Amino acid sequence: MSEWTAKRFWTEVSLRDEPAGFGISLDSRPIKTPAKQPLIAPTRAFAEAIAAEWESQSDKIDPASMPFTRSANAALDKVVRQHREVADMLAAYGDSDLLCYRADRPQSLVDRQAAQWNPFLEWGAEVLEARLEPRTGVMHVPQAEPALATLRARVHAMSPFELAGFHDLVSLSGSLILGFAATFDLRTPKAIWDISRLDEIWQAEEWGADEDAEAAALVKEHAFIHAKQVFDLSRNSEMPLV
Repeated sequence: MSEWTAKRFWTEVSLRDEPAGFGISLDSRPIKTPAKQPLIAPTRAFAEAIAAEWESQSDKIDPASMPFTRSANAALDKVVRQHREVADMLAAYGDSDLLCYRADRPQSLVDRQAAQWNPFLEWGAEVLEARLEPRTGVMHVPQAEPALATLRARVHAMSPFELAGFHDLVSLSGSLILGFAATFDLRTPKAIWDISRLDEIWQAEEWGADEDAEAAALVKEHAFIHAKQVFDLSRNSEMPLV
């Protein structure tokens, strides 16, 4: 970011109204993205989250402690410019959704997948009006195009900031349906993340946990929960879900 330097150079962080949302200023100087666009958040709540990150910086600035700023930069510099491409990429997860690819053995894993994943597919069929069918094995079997088209339309209808959050909900979980379930608050983000890790959790129970793998999974879990926060902060509270 162009305003980031080694040390804090401002004394006051403030918000300002903009036609497209809310800007954030440092001593009346507007924050800009790495591509030198004004950093404009779509809602006051999102702008306040960004402002709080800048306000919390001490003598030395720590960009790693500013996830909402990074997410806003990604939405403005990347998703705005490539909305169709990003939406298409995420919608494509529907044709190879994690929830649809099932083990054929052992029976304990087969049963657990059915118990935890089938309700989400049924929810998708009822609420999203898109039924995805489970398959056994790893060979790709295409889903019905009408269902994929319905899901695709829902993804394309998202704003750039919503899509920025949705990107990580889907890519981290490997499931378009779980991504939508998170945005609809079907379960807590933590619960949905654990459901996406069903296979890994089962393997750890059977063979023991791998410390490095668990540490990596925890990093991804935090990113998944942050992505849900980004999605929520991007929406006006009065707006119904698409």
